[in-house]
Amino acid sequence: MPMTDFEQQLVALREDLLRYARLQLRNATWAEDAVSDTLLAALAKPQAFEGRSQLKTWLVGILKHKIIDSMRLRKREVVLDGGSEDDGFDPLEHMAFKADGHFAQRPSDWGNPEQDLGSRQFMAVLDACTEKLPSTQGRLFLMREWLELSSDEICKELDLTPTNLYVQLHRARLRLRECLELNWFSSR
Repeated sequence: MPMTDFEQQLVALREDLLRYARLQLRNATWAEDAVSDTLLAALAKPQAFEGRSQLKTWLVGILKHKIIDSMRLRKREVVLDGGSEDDGFDPLEHMAFKADGHFAQRPSDWGNPEQDLGSRQFMAVLDACTEKLPSTQGRLFLMREWLELSSDEICKELDLTPTNLYVQLHRARLRLRECLELNWFSSR
């Protein structure tokens, strides 16, 4: 039986959804499960997509809930990491700021970030920079900014102190800033 137009669109968006899920879950199998559940939910009720947004936006909304469900389900599972790059001294912090807390070097002019956010190329660079984050920082950053979980929810979910969360998010933002300046803003 040939695929419908809706099914073909879902297939075309699968890789994007997988990339987002892998970034958040840091486990290919769990990401695959979350994306499969998302696509099955979309196929089960295609009429729920009313066309008020783009199909990708609708699917990402479903995927966010599937990722949160997956995180809660696997909360007690242990994932072994090759080492923790996040602990201890972070030289990036000392390169970016003086002892008094001011920037060591004036930040680059970022132009019009709102316009750049609409750019597919910018989003590709941002995705690549996010993938380069150490696993813990990447996960926390995506939970906060992409899944839009509150700090309290993240701390409760991952058994973190608010201070530790703040430090990890600060480090992630510094790394993202450096990566974006090198790979996007300096090339303009």
